[in-house]
Amino acid sequence: MLVFQRIDTYWLGCCLTSCLWLASAKLADAQDALGNATQQKTSIQNESLPPIDVSGFTSSIHHWRNLRDTNRFIQPKPEQTSYQPEQVAQIVANILLYQRDDGGWPKDYDMLAILTEDQRAAVEATRAAHDSSYDNNNLHSQVKYLAQAVAQTGNPQWRAACERGFDFMLRSQYSNGGFPQRFPNPKSYHAHITFNDGVMIGILQVLSDASTQQPYFAWLDERRARKATAAVARGIDCILKCQIEVDGHKTGWCQQHDELSYAAAPARTFELASICPQETTAIVQFLQQQPNRSPEMDQAITDARDWLKNAQLDGVRVERIASDRAEFERH
Repeated sequence: MLVFQRIDTYWLGCCLTSCLWLASAKLADAQDALGNATQQKTSIQNESLPPIDVSGFTSSIHHWRNLRDTNRFIQPKPEQTSYQPEQVAQIVANILLYQRDDGGWPKDYDMLAILTEDQRAAVEATRAAHDSSYDNNNLHSQVKYLAQAVAQTGNPQWRAACERGFDFMLRSQYSNGGFPQRFPNPKSYHAHITFNDGVMIGILQVLSDASTQQPYFAWLDERRARKATAAVARGIDCILKCQIEVDGHKTGWCQQHDELSYAAAPARTFELASICPQETTAIVQFLQQQPNRSPEMDQAITDARDWLKNAQLDGVRVERIASDRAEFERH
């Protein structure tokens, strides 16, 4: 019995030695992986990447820096500086900082601003907020920028953030194909199908690029690409149903349409239910880009063009007149 006990003890010692060796090896591998990830992150931050177009953030930058809004969780500092377009990693870091837990982004903040530590802390404290908005070309511009950054670097953290934003867009689409201005739980005119300020067309353009896997979306998985294709088809169907008919003739589109009836709908007091040339032009341009257009799409384009020609004002000029400065909330 004593011999067997010694043998058991011997094999137990061998097993323990093997386990310790395996654990040490795994720890070393983990440390190497962490070191490589840290080196990759540092390399990307220090690497000069090709600049990515930041024009999608122009409206948000203008609103944050030039329009007074006391409800914002951070305010711009006097002479607050900005990252340059070639500082891609730093701009991405800002975009990830502002991203909400639900995958979206709040509107009217400057993705290029070099933030103070206090500002960064204030942004981080709001991650759980449900204040994501598409207003002023927001959210789809962040998704597009991240997609282009991922195409350049393959960075897995950036890809995960882009996918979360992409999935947010897919979730926010109404079953009839429209998109609200805000999501989730939109109220009042924010729930309307919104063409104003680049909402509907901005989203559909990014989804269309994803569905056809344009170069900056070449990394996107097939499942999301298929979902994007279906979302674009629903969106186009919604666009056709929203086209305003007057005296039996199709015309253009309003800034907002009722999410149930598709009828033109008002928003703020100065945004009446009307046929709007700017939104109509953006919609026509988007429809023209679509491959394999249906006869219904071609007819919608023709009708809208005819309306735009008839709505043109000739013999009118705009004059700017100097006046005293006046400040209003958000303007």
